Amino acid sequence: MHKEISLREIQALSGTVIGTSDWITVGQAMIDQFAAATLDDQFIHTDPVRAAQTPFGGTIAHGFLSLSLLSAMNYSAVPRIREQTMGINYGFEKVRFVTPVKSGARVRGHFTLAEARFRGAAMLMLTYDVSVEIEGERKPALTATWTTIAQFDPKDRPEGA
Repeated sequence: MHKEISLREIQALSGTVIGTSDWITVGQAMIDQFAAATLDDQFIHTDPVRAAQTPFGGTIAHGFLSLSLLSAMNYSAVPRIREQTMGINYGFEKVRFVTPVKSGARVRGHFTLAEARFRGAAMLMLTYDVSVEIEGERKPALTATWTTIAQFDPKDRPEGA
């Protein structure tokens, strides 16, 4: 999604569902690259033969891989703030890895804007309730509360905000 909205408009969206991302396929190559980058090569992620003998029936993505995909999901689901000059990841709360993502599965993110509040002269803190859906699964891959910061020029701050 490349829709743009203003600082004032984003505040009015607090408490609403603001987007669902495009689907992303989590293939074995992506899992292997994540394993190499994070030095986490546990066999349930990287060895299809051994992983097939587990209750998962094959390899699964790292929970942190599913979590890290939220950045790309955010880009396709959440409107851009017109006045924003930079975005900063502030952190997560209540992260729960509910259902494993099997190699080859498709996932997408759901974003509800829980809160948007100004902090300082040039920052807007945005808190989202997020979930990552696995295509064809009843339960999500994960749920979390995610806070980001939209940096902007102080002159762009809406009057009275």
